[in-house]
Order: sequence, then structure tokens, then C-alpha cells
Amino acid sequence: MNTYKSTRHAKFLLNYHFVWIPKYRKTILDNPEIKKLILGTINELADKHNFEVLNTEIMSDHIHLFISALPKYSPSKLMNIIKGTTGRRISKQFPELNIKGSIWTRAYFVATAGNVSSETIQHYIEKQGD
Repeated sequence: MNTYKSTRHAKFLLNYHFVWIPKYRKTILDNPEIKKLILGTINELADKHNFEVLNTEIMSDHIHLFISALPKYSPSKLMNIIKGTTGRRISKQFPELNIKGSIWTRAYFVATAGNVSSETIQHYIEKQGD
């Protein structure tokens, strides 16, 4: 999980914790069919866009997703891909849930996680001139 990964031109460790909610905090995520659709879609997108799903938890009114991604994807691009695709698929399979044009709110939470603290990085940079 906290292992550095490589491409031809980069060595990286980019882990993101995302949280997002359905519009109006509707409790649509209690439905086992919707959960299965979301999990299947996220795993399919992980294969397609080469990110690794580290953990997922679907609560009744929000979703936690912890992934490790390539540096070519910004967090906003990843959320656009994941929320856009899952939302379209839910709307198609459950049209009665399509609330004013979309399943999800536009907002989301994201935090990064790695195996080095901010303080360690700052200390390392400060000591480079010595």
C-alpha cells in the first residue's frame, strides 16, 4: 500500500482518500444493487485508468474511497471519472433516482496519504543546503 511505484519517467506514491455524497443526502446507498453497481464500476475504472483501489466503504449517505493513482491524474480528474461514470450508470439502471440531473453533489472531500509526514519533507528540504 505504501510502496513507491514507477513509470518510465517518474517514481511516485500518490494515495488519495475521497468522500462524496448523493444529492440531498438521499439514503440511496443502502440498496444492495446500487452498492454492487458502484463497486463493480469503480473496479472496472481502476483497471481502465490504472489506479489501485486500496479500500472502499459505502455508508448509507456517503462513500469513502482510498486509491493509489498515477501522477498523470489529478484528484479532480479522478473524481470526475469516478462520480461521472457511477452516476450515469445508476441513473440508467434506476431512473427514479436521477435527482435534478445528477445522482451526486458536485462537492467532494479529498486528502492525500503517504508514508512520510509533511514535517519530514520540510526538514529534508531545509537540510539540502547544508
